[in-house]
Amino acid sequence: MRRVVVTGIGMINSVGMDKESSFKAIIEGQCGIKSITSFDTTNHTVTIAGEIEGFDPTEVMDAKEVKKADRFIQLGLKAAKEAMADAQINSFDVPRFGVSSASGIGGLPTIERNAIVLHERGPRRLSPFFIPSALINMLGGMVSIEYGLRGPNLSSVTACAASTHAISEAAKTIMVGAADKMLVVGAEATICGVGIGGFAAMKALSTRNDDPKSASRPFDKDRDGFVMGEGAAALVLETYEDAKARGAQIYAEVVGFGESGDAHHITAPTTDGPLRAMQGALQMAGVDRVDYINAHGTSTPVNDKNETAAVKAAFGSKVPTMSSTKGQIGHCLGAAGAIEAVISLMSMRDNIIPPTINYTTPDPDCDLDYVPNVAREAKLNVVMSNSFGFGGTNGSLIFKRI
Repeated sequence: MRRVVVTGIGMINSVGMDKESSFKAIIEGQCGIKSITSFDTTNHTVTIAGEIEGFDPTEVMDAKEVKKADRFIQLGLKAAKEAMADAQINSFDVPRFGVSSASGIGGLPTIERNAIVLHERGPRRLSPFFIPSALINMLGGMVSIEYGLRGPNLSSVTACAASTHAISEAAKTIMVGAADKMLVVGAEATICGVGIGGFAAMKALSTRNDDPKSASRPFDKDRDGFVMGEGAAALVLETYEDAKARGAQIYAEVVGFGESGDAHHITAPTTDGPLRAMQGALQMAGVDRVDYINAHGTSTPVNDKNETAAVKAAFGSKVPTMSSTKGQIGHCLGAAGAIEAVISLMSMRDNIIPPTINYTTPDPDCDLDYVPNVAREAKLNVVMSNSFGFGGTNGSLIFKRI
């Protein structure tokens, strides 16, 4: 099969409007979690999230098109534009360049608004843009229209593993020869009344409302749930031969990916599923060591314990250094995998491991090296990024320096 490399990246999240500002803030241990301002949280039990402030969608799309696209699509376009500019692809074979997009929930704010309109004003007042602006695959659709990409147009909707799966789907597509280049975009923007309220009803969210910057505390004994984030990330994947021929910068090669299902519970994770995803990625990659894992690390009691156990089982005596960046930006659901893949690639580029912030009280069930609170310089040649989602869906990616 053909070799696949990453030649362009972009991201936006609650600590930065682009990849460089975001990564700098994450390495510095900054936190973008604060009290929610985008809707009235008066009657909510959870009032904090990792919101993006100051984003103007007219910077990435025409003003008249904004109303046709939910916020997750707008954020996805922002990340896609940065990744495409970063890749510096001046010309390409249009039918051989595709899109692999992802979101966990998609246009939830748009659905919420139109449900209210239906209830209060009737069906005739619904927006004609309601359906297309809320569809998850419309992210890939609008990105493909923006750049005229006529290759495979795929969409992954696997909860919090969605954009990790979108990366592996794009890599597979190139490996088997169905495309030469793929633009991967993962985006999520579900910080709205029904989004926060729904996850709070499940008791999945942290209720540390009076101390938002310390609310997300992956692997810490006092963790009490995840914090919702919003954001997007994009990666340009292409064949190694094409990248070398045009003299492109290469961040890394996609050398392994693993996917698995728990077949256990709709929301409660297992250890076995994540373990098999990591084992599959390691087997495919054929590497004898991994230098760093960007963990799924959600700050929920069960995930962090299970992921720790799975990593121990997968690596034995060679457990890599591991950290979670969700303490800084929150859990961006379906966008998390793409964002964390970009962070992993930038960590490899700069040979530095992001910290796990808010780690103050060790948990006997979480006893690995999580790079507590302060970033650490380290030579990184092989990195792994993990994502696990509701429904028992798991994905692991391995990138290797060339």
